[in-house]
Amino acid sequence: MPKVALYAGSFDPITNGHADLIRRSLGFVDRLVVGVAVNIAKQPLFTVEERMTLIRAALDEDPRVEVRSFSGLVVNFAREAGAQVVLRGLRAVADFEYEYQMALMNRHLAPQLETMFMVPSLEVSYVSSSLVREVARFGGEIDQLVHPAVAQALRAKFAGGSPTGASTSPSVAR
Repeated sequence: MPKVALYAGSFDPITNGHADLIRRSLGFVDRLVVGVAVNIAKQPLFTVEERMTLIRAALDEDPRVEVRSFSGLVVNFAREAGAQVVLRGLRAVADFEYEYQMALMNRHLAPQLETMFMVPSLEVSYVSSSLVREVARFGGEIDQLVHPAVAQALRAKFAGGSPTGASTSPSVAR
């Protein structure tokens, strides 16, 4: 039976950190389902369809990777996708507490589903979608942080005048 893993997130947008984790996971799973979460509590920059297109572009249409959208519980989507493992990335110690709590809840809801934590490669350990959006919003250099198709899409979103949805938090790009 093929080993199938699920990597779920908002991917708004996919970064080189996400792509690094995806590519490395293909060394120990036969198939990876990238689940693009539809979260009504968030206001994403990109639509679900745009995020899915950007993920496929960033992964060069790898046939071992299936990109699908979902809403609801990760455990239900994992079951539907035939995944035995949920992959989660840990960039920093600050991520661990939240991810650990989610892993335990997922184990409570679906004891047969394992959670595997992966750390990113050192070169991309600081990269997050929110930081990439913030840098792109103010015209900063993003080419080393995302796939060229993602960089182009970000520039198009923020082209011309003041971008919509400007952050109210202190910006790293200012």
